[in-house]
Amino acid sequence: MAKQEPNSVVSDLIGFLNAAPTAFHAVDEAKKRLRSAGYEQVLEREDWKLEAGKKYFFTRNYSTIVAFAIGKKYVAGNGFHIVGAHTDSPCLKLKPVSKVAKGGYLEVGVQTYGGGLWHTWFDRDLTIAGRVIVREEKDGSVLYSHKLVRIEEPIMRIPTLAIHLDRDVRDAFKVNAQTHLLPVLATAVKAELNKVVAEDGEADNDIQTSGKKSNEKTTSNALKHHSLLLQLLADQLGCEPEHISDFELQACDTQPSIVAGAAKEFVFSGRLDNLCMSFCSLKALIDATSSDSNLEDESGVRMVALFDHEEVGSNSAQGAGSPAMLNTLSRITHSFTTDSKLLEKAIQRSFLVSADMAHALHPNYMDKHEQNHQPKLHGGLVIKHNANQRYATNAVTALIFREIARNHSLPVQDFVVRNDMACGSTIGPILASGVGIRTVDVGAPQLSMHSIREMCAVDDVKHSYEHFKAFFQEFTRLDSKIKVDA
Repeated sequence: MAKQEPNSVVSDLIGFLNAAPTAFHAVDEAKKRLRSAGYEQVLEREDWKLEAGKKYFFTRNYSTIVAFAIGKKYVAGNGFHIVGAHTDSPCLKLKPVSKVAKGGYLEVGVQTYGGGLWHTWFDRDLTIAGRVIVREEKDGSVLYSHKLVRIEEPIMRIPTLAIHLDRDVRDAFKVNAQTHLLPVLATAVKAELNKVVAEDGEADNDIQTSGKKSNEKTTSNALKHHSLLLQLLADQLGCEPEHISDFELQACDTQPSIVAGAAKEFVFSGRLDNLCMSFCSLKALIDATSSDSNLEDESGVRMVALFDHEEVGSNSAQGAGSPAMLNTLSRITHSFTTDSKLLEKAIQRSFLVSADMAHALHPNYMDKHEQNHQPKLHGGLVIKHNANQRYATNAVTALIFREIARNHSLPVQDFVVRNDMACGSTIGPILASGVGIRTVDVGAPQLSMHSIREMCAVDDVKHSYEHFKAFFQEFTRLDSKIKVDA
């Protein structure tokens, strides 16, 4: 059998994944792509001067990004056509005081973020990435800047305990998130030989004797984090360790995302949940607004909203539970009118596709899926249903999404969780209830969800992109034919 060559959409996804080890990097990569496509950045703390036929984006906390293209026929009160996803994934984040030294090892203190499959983090080649706040002096003034950092090479590992010391591990591999998940950074002996750090946690010799002026920030950081780690970060950033004021960093797998499988039919990668949906929606928006003619007959606003903190409940200033979405719809509407009542009309004319990866049928655990709802890889986007409103799909919103698929001969699947199992949730119900917008919950099927290394099918990447693009291009016309909820 001939191997399947990856399509251009999948190749583009691989590039996006490899550029985005963290939510901060994902937003930065999204910004680059939007700017290249002619999108103009606006700032939330400033006034917006928007025009019909133009394209814009803004970021919040550098980890959430919202992009929108205003149709040339748009007038205030018209609807918004939105695909929403999230930029974050379960991971291990460094603690505010990460320095741990015991048994002759230097370890890095981490805290669990989200519901990760933590046993998959053992015996992986790990590194660190995230954002750093750097203190800079310029013209006698002190400035603090946000900088992205990523150490490419493996610098840490969480080793498993030898089976000879844990004979019961085959029966159950139980992970204590507090004591078992600390990555090993170095041995104290090697670090001391390099005059970097001593096991007793005292400030380092090289900092004390370097001749550089010490300050409280330097001393504080040296006590809170291994100086070996601070030096690695400083080398990457091109600054001195004492200029690092603070950071938000996480452990990352160094193995790159790839197209794999004997038939080259899979994507093997970390963070598919939910960077795959983030990428597909972003690319769909960019391509659906790539020229002026794409917006010529559009009377609505096409939008992608990629939020942070979905994996921990969305309750943050940059999460879907914040006023970010409602504020955005309000500011766009009021840029074209002073009539405050038109926002409510616009919301009722709007539609949200909540895009979050779905659970594919696992061949070794067939009983975990309800018999009539078994999403397959290569089967297209999954429409998620839940009577208890863990998903926001209803008959009308499912119909709209299904009609788009039918018009373009795209496959689509349905999922409902077994009655004897708990159901996850998405940003869909949060935005549906918080904003009052019609919502359908969908996602591409995948395996190994929340593992450090996940997998999905290349066909579903293409299906997702094409489905989202068709949604942007056709929703205005299709919605005019839907009278069942008028």
